[in-house]
Amino acid sequence: MDAVTSRQSCSFCGEPGRDGGEMAGGLGAFICGSCLDHFAGVFAELRRTGREDPPPWHSMSDADLLGKLPLIARTGAQVDRFLVDWVRLVRSRGLSWAQVGGALGISRQAAWERFARQVEAPSGDDGLHAVEAGSA
Repeated sequence: MDAVTSRQSCSFCGEPGRDGGEMAGGLGAFICGSCLDHFAGVFAELRRTGREDPPPWHSMSDADLLGKLPLIARTGAQVDRFLVDWVRLVRSRGLSWAQVGGALGISRQAAWERFARQVEAPSGDDGLHAVEAGSA
């Protein structure tokens, strides 16, 4: 699985990762240092006051909302790539398509149709390489 932060984007602000930049993540979601600091403050204020501020999109302009769409799409694609990598890992351990489908709440056939072409690597390849953005 590709955990190289320079090839990821923050799932909260959409900022692309960069070499040497602060970013942490797991299960396809990543958070940059700036967002981590911001949300640590949000949670600290919530614990202190018991009051939660409205989400930021309530006060965003239409143009700002539209501007976020590509960032949200990029985050979705990042999660999709991680899901393919995770299914590749599960299959490399010999787990069946029925087990993959069961875990995802879909049939074995639906799991195979969704992932087989991306997951089943050519002979000699362990299949644990990163999925390129355009192939997911």
